[in-house]
Amino acid sequence: METPTQKPGLVERLRGHRLTTTFVLLGTLSVGILAGSVLTHGVSGKEQAVDSSDARPLTVPDPVILSNGFSKIAKAVGPAVVNINTEELAKPVSPKKGKRGLQRGPLVVPPGGSGGDDSQNPNDNMQDFFNHFFGGQGGQGGDDDGSDQGSRRALGSGFIVDSRGYIITNNHVVDKADKIYVKLSTDPDGGPGDNGRPAKLIGVDKDTDIAVIKIDTTEPLPTIKLGNSDGAQVGDWVLAVGSPFALAKTVTAGIVSAKNRTIEGGQQSQFQRFIQTDAAINPGNSGGPLVDMTGSVIGMNTAIYTQSAGSEGVGFAMPSNTIIGVYNMLIGPDHKVTRGSIGISFQPNLSSAVTRVYGFTNGGVMIAAVDPNAPAAKAGLKPDDVIVSIDGRPIKDGDDLVADISSRKIGSNVQLGYLRGGNKMTASVGIADRNKIFAATAPDSDDTSAPTESDAGEGKLGITVSTIPPAIASKLGGVKGVIVTGVRPDSFADDINLEKGAVIVAINKKPVTDEASYKAIVSALKPGEDVVFVIRIPGQKNGGNSYVGGTLP
Repeated sequence: METPTQKPGLVERLRGHRLTTTFVLLGTLSVGILAGSVLTHGVSGKEQAVDSSDARPLTVPDPVILSNGFSKIAKAVGPAVVNINTEELAKPVSPKKGKRGLQRGPLVVPPGGSGGDDSQNPNDNMQDFFNHFFGGQGGQGGDDDGSDQGSRRALGSGFIVDSRGYIITNNHVVDKADKIYVKLSTDPDGGPGDNGRPAKLIGVDKDTDIAVIKIDTTEPLPTIKLGNSDGAQVGDWVLAVGSPFALAKTVTAGIVSAKNRTIEGGQQSQFQRFIQTDAAINPGNSGGPLVDMTGSVIGMNTAIYTQSAGSEGVGFAMPSNTIIGVYNMLIGPDHKVTRGSIGISFQPNLSSAVTRVYGFTNGGVMIAAVDPNAPAAKAGLKPDDVIVSIDGRPIKDGDDLVADISSRKIGSNVQLGYLRGGNKMTASVGIADRNKIFAATAPDSDDTSAPTESDAGEGKLGITVSTIPPAIASKLGGVKGVIVTGVRPDSFADDINLEKGAVIVAINKKPVTDEASYKAIVSALKPGEDVVFVIRIPGQKNGGNSYVGGTLP
């Protein structure tokens, strides 16, 4: 005989309904409360029949200090880490003429750039990156409480290194600020309108993105000590301290994940070699310290790679050894950084084909351009010369050259060893102030279109060329050669990054003066041979030669 199915009671039905409504939407909280009250009513009276006289009340235990040293370090360095907010007053904006206008692109490096010199080479795109992701001017902008309409505020971090009020932070945190304010970790929060203590700018170094500011104080302030960043090793524990998203006194932990890191597509500065870390760094952390397990600053949090405007585990900190050198110059009487230069430009990361053709496979720096008024030109150095030593010490690469020259005293002399046409030569070269050598030139945006094309080398190299338009030749100083008008995808030229618009002035040390000389050189090239192009890029900052090459398939 079949037993009839029993219908669920009210409690069972409401219990199921309670679970469903609570999970789906908090907006149905009243239903959940109703169900809860019914359930409570359903057991009312039963709890009085349970004897709990043997239950012992809970107590809050005494605090236990764990063995983890992070908390100890955070307590030690925290008081010296400050919050920085800036104010840029609204200014009239005049419409700008020309093709470039006010538009700026994404974080990229223009293709074909020579990328290396011992002079300044700023990049506004990286500054935009800093502004957007680290709360630089415009990064976290907006009116505050409406009392100062049209102003923009930005948030960052810094750390006190002198008890008299000297603070180190990033240049992009205070750049263009009309007013700078600092809040110590011990300062009370006065609510809206409480900007903090006014600070004054002591000096900045855009090449390393370092700034020094100062607040007045009547009593000694807590400080943080700087360590030697050369001692940091990949895998070491580090803490990042700062004010991400304006959340002051925030500490995150990670490790040193790489050293001597440059940012691909970022600012082209030979003085930016970062410590990479996976400690979480977010907007507002910029300018804060990266400390090791002794509580010493080994870096200043400066940049991140991100696709979400937040931390994705790849952050960059300027090494403390660089910070110390820059700080000492910025607090000097001139409040500026002075670096040495000999007045040359070079191309980093040359292909092995280039080094084989020019005969410097064991290290060296090929000169791409020489400023006519600089010490290198006066000493007789020329493009295509390869610098191989300084005062008898072998030079490894461009970074090695720049680090050595920039640290030299202005007005001193160095003995350079170099190769010219395979012959070893020497020259005594003076050291000049790099800030006074090169005048920055804006990239030219004129049309680089060219007339009739030639198919010489199209099958062998994958490019088409033509004579150089007079306007472009004039802007390149009357250079002779041919201009690339087309590059076939997946060809030899495409593989070595020889791009449309490049002007070829030589191939394998042989001058290209016109289409006829180009055809003659290309026709003699054979498979398996190293092929190196000397090219000029119209509109490229600093001018000079660039070198691309590879082994012909």
